[in-house]
Amino acid sequence: MSESGFFEEGSRVGVLTTQPLDRLLDYRAPEGGCFEGAFVEVPLGPRKVLGVVWAPGQGDFDAAKLRSVIRVLDVAPMREEMRSFLARAADYTLTPMPAMLRLATRAPGLGDPPSMRKIYRLGDGVPDRMTDARTRVLGVLRDYGGLAFTLKELAEMAGVTSSVIKGLVKQGAVREEDSPRDLPFPRLDPDRPGKALTEDQAAAAARLRDGLRGGGYGTTLLKGVTGSGKTEVYLEAVVEALRLGRQALVLLPEIALTAEFLTRVEARFGARPAEWHSGATMTERRRIWRMVGQGEAQLVVGARSALFLPFRDLGLVIVDEEHDTSYKQEDGVLYNARDMAVLRAATCGARVVLASATPSLETWANAEAGKYERLDLVARFGDAVLPEMRTIDMRAEAMQSGSWISPSLRRAVQARLGKGEQALLFINRRGYAPVTLCRACGQQIGCEHCDARMVEHRFLKRLMCHQCGETRPIPDTCPSCGAEDRLAPVGPGIERLAEEAAAAFPDARIAALSSDLFGSARALKERIAEIAEGGADIVIGTQLVAKGHNFPNLTLVGVIDADLGLQGSDLRAAERTFQLMRQVAGRAGRAAKAGQALLQTFQPEHPVIRAILSGDEEGFWKAEAAGRQAAGMPPYGRMAGIILSGPEAGPVFDLGNMLARNDAPLRRVNAQVFGPAPAPIARIRGRHRVRLLVKAPKGAALQEALAQWIAPLRLKGDLRLNVDIDPQSFF
Repeated sequence: MSESGFFEEGSRVGVLTTQPLDRLLDYRAPEGGCFEGAFVEVPLGPRKVLGVVWAPGQGDFDAAKLRSVIRVLDVAPMREEMRSFLARAADYTLTPMPAMLRLATRAPGLGDPPSMRKIYRLGDGVPDRMTDARTRVLGVLRDYGGLAFTLKELAEMAGVTSSVIKGLVKQGAVREEDSPRDLPFPRLDPDRPGKALTEDQAAAAARLRDGLRGGGYGTTLLKGVTGSGKTEVYLEAVVEALRLGRQALVLLPEIALTAEFLTRVEARFGARPAEWHSGATMTERRRIWRMVGQGEAQLVVGARSALFLPFRDLGLVIVDEEHDTSYKQEDGVLYNARDMAVLRAATCGARVVLASATPSLETWANAEAGKYERLDLVARFGDAVLPEMRTIDMRAEAMQSGSWISPSLRRAVQARLGKGEQALLFINRRGYAPVTLCRACGQQIGCEHCDARMVEHRFLKRLMCHQCGETRPIPDTCPSCGAEDRLAPVGPGIERLAEEAAAAFPDARIAALSSDLFGSARALKERIAEIAEGGADIVIGTQLVAKGHNFPNLTLVGVIDADLGLQGSDLRAAERTFQLMRQVAGRAGRAAKAGQALLQTFQPEHPVIRAILSGDEEGFWKAEAAGRQAAGMPPYGRMAGIILSGPEAGPVFDLGNMLARNDAPLRRVNAQVFGPAPAPIARIRGRHRVRLLVKAPKGAALQEALAQWIAPLRLKGDLRLNVDIDPQSFF
């Protein structure tokens, strides 16, 4: 290999493939040679697989038997900083490198040659007659803001046959075009005027711009009360990144947030950015992946996996609502996107902005320690003021059986409706009821594949397991004793609350917002937009509604069960309850009308409830930090979770006990092992689960010790082991 990283034809190259292998594979460089970082197609047995030229060959395989790289793909090579990021992320999360490479190549058809294709856009014509099928096609095209689709994609998303689309093409309502497969994204204009900023906003934006101009890595906590205009401030940082010719990435915690955000970006820059998440079409994902690598996508707005796109020159990463638990990937590769954003930026010399009204304790502590800069926005934008917050003491309320809306909350809602304003009733439980009980035998209906209760979803007429997704019809008789008409729902969920609200407020238009009530992300976005425009009087919502939505006419938030998150022994129960209550209360009074948040609680004297009401956020964080520090818990100590699973409980426990007995590598770094014990949900999808928790001092070399600890294991049969560094949940 030359100093430029070029491998001449026939020389030995080490290729990392996406296949589950524990090492690089040696191949011969193809005709014309290849560069380090090149995406290649290589033979593996009878198959052709994707890989990246990672390093010179190891030389431990007979050169005469080496097979040649089949071809170099016509895409931008993986940059050295990206390879470094994947390797560092793999080391931190104890993830095999092939799995990391799969994260970085999640786009179809990367090896397809450039070609033309037929695409379909919204046309100017009007159909001679409208049908349901035609309405769905035009609705999809309008919802996606002028994006193009292939015939197959558009037909699938609209649920129609291709002939329906062809008929609309003939009438000019849909336009058919020939287009290259992957087009650059429209250029964003950083010189378009933005919104006028307040003095606080302008000062914060100036600090962010200065950081970008100074170059190099740095992380800033942008902490602002709900409605303070954090988005407008960090968009000014995007402006600066674009002016410097660098790319920017904005991570959002929820796909439903993207519609409103993309509209704001388009208004600010005159064009839409690239949009990367599970709702994007396969055609669009391939286009984004390729254009990002070529520098032809200046701004990407996306979910956590957007961190693994092959940016050519990433200069800025925004993590909006950085405290949100959805940034933690709980399946496959276990990582926290907030932490990986910081690692990615440190690797490529980019700036990070962590934005939140209620930051995670980890981020707050890093700012306190001086590792992160902190910028505060203390007032709401414009005429809006923070809502008045108070409790409703449920011990003093005359509640009817089977009712969850207190008389005091009913009166408050009725008063807001009388003024033509909107109210939000919040409960952090999906479905109709969390438990279905047989009144004859006392049996609770559980999932056949998990140790979890089935949740009734009455709107869907199904029982659903929220662990594995298993569903079945609501039975007429008890599956245990066979008794008829004795099954009863116990406890409230969002659907039951909507039913009660409909009876209590018969003239009100009620909208229930929960992710499982909508068949697609598009339908959910539509409903949120309708509500924001006044399309409902009362919103019944789960934590989905706490995530950054702006309902200008919403002036009252009623929290049905403020005590719910305080139950159990979760390390982060107090923190998450505080964050959720403050966030959901922040939906009220975001425009000129004053807002109010009422928290129904049986524990109004609880320290967390008192902290929520007082608004003494710094006092809460300091108290929470002191408790964690005294216990040596994160972020002042380190933790890792080990989840063992298998089809039979006995071998899983045997494996856990063997690990616990042979903990010498952990003791060398002063780490403790707790367990094995059944996981709180001890069976999911038919697999028995056993958990061990490892606790270590802050500075311990935990990953190295964990790697040594589990290295001797040889998992037999269908046993599996997963390591979760910095676990966010303990299920």
